[in-house]
Amino acid sequence: MRATFATALLLIASLSLAACGQSPGCRAVTGGAIGAGGGAILGAIGGNAALGALAGGVAGAAAGGLTSPHAVSAGPSPFCW
Repeated sequence: MRATFATALLLIASLSLAACGQSPGCRAVTGGAIGAGGGAILGAIGGNAALGALAGGVAGAAAGGLTSPHAVSAGPSPFCW
């Protein structure tokens, strides 16, 4: 139950935070970085920070790369110029 909740929370956070940047590549980088950070935190709570960071990074990069800047946009990315 706890792992399911953590996974759902990670996916929701990744989708909501992966909106920075204009190009799909930039959005993937930003989403991956944010997802890895969030995943590491949630993974540390569950006992495996590295696995959480890996899962969060993959989910964040996928969400960032696949979402449209016209549908969801949090403004310019601090990572890509």
